[in-house]
Amino acid sequence: MGRPSSGASGFSASSDVQINNQDDVIPSDSGENTSGPSDGPGLAGGIPLTSSPLSPHSSASQSPATAPRWPSPAPPTRSRGFSLRRAAFAMNLSRSDQVQPDPEAIPQQKSSVVEKIQEESGNKRGDVQDTIISSSDQESSNDGKNNIPDAAVQRKALWSPKQHVSKVKSTFTQAIKIITRTKDIPPSKDGRHIDLNPSSQDDPIDERTGKPYIGNTITSSRYNIYNFLPRQLIFQFSRVSNFYFLCIAVLQLTGFSTTGTYSTLVPLMAFVSIAMAKEGFDDWRRHVLDRVENRNTVEVLRRGHSGQEDQWLEIKWSAVQVGDIVRLRRDDAVPADLAVIYSDGPNGMAYIDTAALDGESNLKAKQASPLLRKVCRDEKDLSRCQAHIVVEDPNIDLYNFDGRITVGDETLPLTGNEVIYRGSVLRNTACAYGMVINTGEECKIRMNAMKNPKAKAPSMQRIVNQVVVIIASFVMILTGLNNAAYGVWKSKEENDATYLMGASVGRGELFASSFVMFSTMIPLSLYISLEIVKVGQMYIMGDIEMYDAETDTPMEPRTNTINEELGQITHVFSDKTGTLTENIMRFRKMSVAGMAWLHDLDLKKGDGIEKILSGQTSIPPEKMRVFGHSKKVSDLGPLVASETRDSAFRGRRGQLSPTVTRTSTSQYELPSKRESTTEELVAYLQRRTDSPFVKKARFFLLAIALCHTALPETQEDGSIDYQAMSPDELALVRAARDLGFIVVDRPSQSITILSNDGDKQTSETYEVLDVVEFSSKRKRMSIIIRFPNGKICLFCKGADSTIIPRLKTATGAIQKDAEIRKSLTAKRRSEAQEELRRQSEDQPRSSLTRPSFSRNRSQVGRPSLVSRRSTADGRASIEFFGRVLHDSPRPSMVSRRSSTFANLNIDHSVASDDAATLVATLRHIHDFATEGLRTLMYGHRFLGDEEYQTWKKLFHEASTSLVNRQEMIDQASETLERDLDLTGATAIEDELQKGVPETIDKLRRAGMKVWMLTGDKRETAINIGHSCKLITSYSEVIVLDHEKNNVAEAIASALQDIHQGDIAHSVVVVDGQTLSDIETNPALANPFFELVIAANSVICCRASPTQKAFLVKTIRTKVKKSVTLAIGDSANDIAMIQEAHVGIGISGKEGMQAARTSDYSIGQFRFLQRLLLVHGRWNYVRTGKYILGTFWKEMMFFLTQAIYQGYNGFTGTSLYEYWSGSVINVIFCALCIIFLGMFEQDLQASTLLAVPELYRRGQVNGAFNLRKYAWWNFMAATDAVVIYYFVTLSYGMAKFNDVFVDSSDIFAFGQLAFAICVVVINTKLLVLEMHNRTIISFIGWFCGIGGWWLWNLIINQVYDPATSFYGVKHGFVDRFGRSSLWWLTLIVAAAAVLLWEVAVSAVRIAWWPDEVDVFQELERDPVWKRRFEGIARGEERDVEREEEEEEDRR
Repeated sequence: MGRPSSGASGFSASSDVQINNQDDVIPSDSGENTSGPSDGPGLAGGIPLTSSPLSPHSSASQSPATAPRWPSPAPPTRSRGFSLRRAAFAMNLSRSDQVQPDPEAIPQQKSSVVEKIQEESGNKRGDVQDTIISSSDQESSNDGKNNIPDAAVQRKALWSPKQHVSKVKSTFTQAIKIITRTKDIPPSKDGRHIDLNPSSQDDPIDERTGKPYIGNTITSSRYNIYNFLPRQLIFQFSRVSNFYFLCIAVLQLTGFSTTGTYSTLVPLMAFVSIAMAKEGFDDWRRHVLDRVENRNTVEVLRRGHSGQEDQWLEIKWSAVQVGDIVRLRRDDAVPADLAVIYSDGPNGMAYIDTAALDGESNLKAKQASPLLRKVCRDEKDLSRCQAHIVVEDPNIDLYNFDGRITVGDETLPLTGNEVIYRGSVLRNTACAYGMVINTGEECKIRMNAMKNPKAKAPSMQRIVNQVVVIIASFVMILTGLNNAAYGVWKSKEENDATYLMGASVGRGELFASSFVMFSTMIPLSLYISLEIVKVGQMYIMGDIEMYDAETDTPMEPRTNTINEELGQITHVFSDKTGTLTENIMRFRKMSVAGMAWLHDLDLKKGDGIEKILSGQTSIPPEKMRVFGHSKKVSDLGPLVASETRDSAFRGRRGQLSPTVTRTSTSQYELPSKRESTTEELVAYLQRRTDSPFVKKARFFLLAIALCHTALPETQEDGSIDYQAMSPDELALVRAARDLGFIVVDRPSQSITILSNDGDKQTSETYEVLDVVEFSSKRKRMSIIIRFPNGKICLFCKGADSTIIPRLKTATGAIQKDAEIRKSLTAKRRSEAQEELRRQSEDQPRSSLTRPSFSRNRSQVGRPSLVSRRSTADGRASIEFFGRVLHDSPRPSMVSRRSSTFANLNIDHSVASDDAATLVATLRHIHDFATEGLRTLMYGHRFLGDEEYQTWKKLFHEASTSLVNRQEMIDQASETLERDLDLTGATAIEDELQKGVPETIDKLRRAGMKVWMLTGDKRETAINIGHSCKLITSYSEVIVLDHEKNNVAEAIASALQDIHQGDIAHSVVVVDGQTLSDIETNPALANPFFELVIAANSVICCRASPTQKAFLVKTIRTKVKKSVTLAIGDSANDIAMIQEAHVGIGISGKEGMQAARTSDYSIGQFRFLQRLLLVHGRWNYVRTGKYILGTFWKEMMFFLTQAIYQGYNGFTGTSLYEYWSGSVINVIFCALCIIFLGMFEQDLQASTLLAVPELYRRGQVNGAFNLRKYAWWNFMAATDAVVIYYFVTLSYGMAKFNDVFVDSSDIFAFGQLAFAICVVVINTKLLVLEMHNRTIISFIGWFCGIGGWWLWNLIINQVYDPATSFYGVKHGFVDRFGRSSLWWLTLIVAAAAVLLWEVAVSAVRIAWWPDEVDVFQELERDPVWKRRFEGIARGEERDVEREEEEEEDRR
């Protein structure tokens, strides 16, 4: 094989050619030997890579002497197997970096590598490459001068800073691995060899380690007994504050402290221990949940003893080993990665549900290898079945699999079609048997999960760290100034102070003692109390409004570390299947003979049940409680209308009424104008039998009943249901049953249908001649049926883009379809322009007039201050201060009247005109797609016997071909699937979970960008995007498809339009393969991420778990100040959940894997709006106020201490008695700040749900930032000045005060300032700053201030005078406590400070109000409060109607 041209990498296939070990390097075309050694990094020749051990024709092994020693490339976060093509690419880049080619050539080299990889991507994974040639090596071989780099380049590389950084990182990584006991596992030489031998009792050995394969235990926890302590110590002291306190504790141990030796070290260690214990407890809970999964059971074949027969034993999943043979029964979960041995399904097929792996709703057909099917024909043959299987090393690639199987002398490839992965579920198959090939953490799904995820820290901690650095710097400056001032005072005053008797203070001792004294400006209680606050917040989040009664699932926080992150989310990454959708397909609409029909039987049933459930319960809402969760029941849930109170009053599992059934959660909205229903159609067909419309309609229903592969199944109650590989097919065949064409029997070659013809039932059997199954490439399926009258008919169904070119009038159909698309595009652009106009109007006005808040409360919120208007899309909006806030979209639920046949408006002329029918059907299909429904078009053609027999022969040859079988089948089907007559079209709803569109709409209005990441196909993802309102009617959908070879152009064009403001709403759609190409091409990667960051929404389909995590990580790192949230319900979502700042798991149908590894778990996606908009925002505001309040009170309290230094010669003497200063944050000022952080609600839940735009306060750090901190610091400084000098002038310098007679003077002075501080701190935090003042506020205020006076009474009696020069003993009761001036100063000074605080706040609200101030005022107006409550419940129309009636009465 010739050497590729320079600048390209070549791959040589090894599946058909034996490669000699000595010929690992491919010679060049010129015959020159390029495999010689080279001293420089730029080796000439290729990088040797052994031929694939998994190819049936490859060399069996390779001697160690000749085996290549190149390390297996892998991403930095993984130490085990990886995709071979990506490994080859990574190795090429690694070699290219070593050669250091010209920078201008790098993009070309990488591009050529990508092009070669793309060329190879179409080949089978069995064709594994033997040799990888670096493009830089090729350049070296073509130019002898480049073989050895010059000395200057070598010296430059030797002293390159990047290399030193890389070495430091590598050394640090190795050290961490040693500390955490993490080991890298090398790749095997030729794959793992496993014998299928049920009689063997030896444990298979892992050649990579020389030990038995790892067990099947899985661990989703973050720590183990070995790495918990080192990882937690690193994490805890990576906090700037903890490190700061550690330094203070060390200083105190030197003996220069004026505040005690262990006063910082002991509480610091206690706090760190508590934090570590809490993290350990959270991780222990994850271990408990892991244990639940590990203790699931499965049947395993075990060899019988003493000649007994082999027997099936039920063992735990954790006991399953590589090489075990397991038996799966219907609906069993797969415990490990298996190679299929035998299945009792049709043709040995086992149908597998992989939704938890890749998000696809269609079942996958798996089948044993042909070699195994020959020797294992039933269960009895299992014990005698022997084979040798070689499989690839464990890796993350879910979509490809390499292996081989040998039975006797025959060897065949083992591909993904013969393998079942852990996380799958067996469906529609009674029994299947498989041999375990991967266990535990080496299973594909576990390899895709993040290993050793980092401990998550809140974004607010960065600002806190900055504040700590600022205060620490201020403390250093203050200490330095204090030392300098002491020097000045010493030179001028100290020598004349005879009372000092020559005593002096050393500079070092003064610096250390002053620094320790001022260091308390950063309180250790900040973090201790914050942990208490977050525990309280976690309890409050257990809201009954987020309890899902249907699955008995409450909201469950699994950590309290990142509570405030919930109020700062900027990007939401959501899975589709099981998260947004129920994974249930509903037949919703159809078009036949030019008329559209609505299938709403399930909607009517759901409405009836909801009316019963909404009603009449004897349990009042306030009595509802969820055990172990918050007892607070909000009266304003996000969706508390009758249709969404889903079973909330039905109690817990086990208490459900047996008559209550699951209601439909369809999000389809009944149209405002009346539509004909299929129920009316069936009644019409039973009475009319002669018109063209009736014939076409009946024939279409028959086509739906015939064109599928579903199998009927009689239930225990005698009803008929169906098994189908696709939920779409299941929905179609069920719809046919509902419409009177019931499939009652489906043997291998016939279909029996029971139909209603008028008043009589007719049973007819149709012969199935052939089936051409659906494939992602064909996008259609066909079935050939022989009617009872002998006619042969071909039925074909598929995507409209596939069926339209195959219609009899294909040219006209394509033209009509193009015209309809053009008109729809024009309509969409018109709506987009209107939306752009509205967005321009919504921008904040540059000049705002100052509203007067002096008006009475009833006037606030009137049109002069706040006005309402309508927008282009029909939404109502609230305009205030130049900002426009939009109400939720209003579902139009108009009840329909019963109709007669005259109201059906059937146009028989259209039914008789094929051209008119085609136009009407095409328009219906586009309308269905716009509604988010999945459309299928049906066509048919009658065949002659001769034509069919000719095609049958061609099809048989294609089906039995051993070469290019699928291609030949596609070609054969093309000859028959042509000149079709239009039969009709169907629209299927992929049923969304309840409240999904409303939730996404509110999240978007709250400023969050919502991404949908799914493993499902593109068409399905786009349909769900429409139905869940990710894609609006005016959205510009930008599809990036590698198959069209225009990805770069599409990205550039979209970026230009977005930057120019020509797009109102943009949605980028990209698939997994295109994303892989973009990842490996820097020329595409940068503009791609610029595009998705600028876009409003992104839909990524066919995405692997690793790609999901990659997208989350990229946004998290590339978008400044972004806070990401990932939400999913299955194992393939674990990686992105752990990668995001906040991970939300849904306790869904696909297991608890995602919920177990998440930070918070909920039962339904719709609860996300309350979790974020209400509790998330509350937690953010609470935490922000807590931190600001803590720093404010410390700054105010200790600035009085700093000011006092000027009056004691700057010697570090404390104004406050030691013990009182030590316990201020424990007794007197603890509850006020904790209650503020726990219970503050600046706005009501109804307001936050009605106006999601208020959430944006957290995204811009509006509640806590450096500017806010500076303002609170300013207020602390002014408060401290007022307090100190008020005390000094009013009490300290009062001539008529006779209290100061002994050493109690400084104690009285200090206690007065201390008392004022305590009163001001408690009053400001619990009265002025807390908006929702309750009895809790009063309790905290009373305990704080009352505790101060109780403390004075206690130390007045028990204080030992010998321990301090302060006159504490009897000082309060017997001396200054009797002074009326002392008490008067206390009252007047506290009032002065509080009056100053109120005045400043009033001026700010009057002149510079923000949205919180405005809406707090609006909430006091009963009209606006009722309106907010109505919008939150989705009942704003009722509220407006009541207001109009009230106005009319006036």
